[in-house]
Amino acid sequence: MDRFEHFTLSVFSITRNWNKIATEEMREHGLKGAYVLYLITLSDLEEPPTAPRLAELTQRDKADVSRAIAIFQKKGFVEPYGENRYRAPICLTEAGKALARYVRQKADSALAQAGQGLSEEMRRDMYQSLDIIAGNMKEICEKLT
Repeated sequence: MDRFEHFTLSVFSITRNWNKIATEEMREHGLKGAYVLYLITLSDLEEPPTAPRLAELTQRDKADVSRAIAIFQKKGFVEPYGENRYRAPICLTEAGKALARYVRQKADSALAQAGQGLSEEMRRDMYQSLDIIAGNMKEICEKLT
C-alpha cells in the first residue's frame, strides 16, 4: 500500500468509526452524531459564538450549523434566538450544558480506548503531524481557488 492509500484509508476509517460512535451516543437524544462537535465547541467557549462563528470554528457548512441550532432550540439545549437570528449568540441552556458534559465524557472515553498503546510522546507527535498535514492541505486548497 502506498502513502496515499494508507493515509486516505486510515483517515476514512477513523472518521467512519468516530461517526458511528457519535451517532449511537446522540441517537437517544434525537440528534445527529455530527452535532457532537457543535455541543463540545459551544461548551468550550467562554463567549457564546454566533452561527457563522460556530461554522468557522468547526469548519462546517453554515446551513448545517443553522439546522443543528434550530434543532437544539426545539429540544431546549440552546436559548431561543432574539430578533436577529443570524448574529445572535448561541447560548447553551443547563440541559445543553449537561448534554455537552455527557458527550465530552463519552468522547474522552472513546479516545482513551482508541489511543491504547500510544505513549504520550507518540500522541504528541501524532497530533503535531496531523496539524502540519491539515495546514499544508489547507494551503493547497486555497491555491486551487
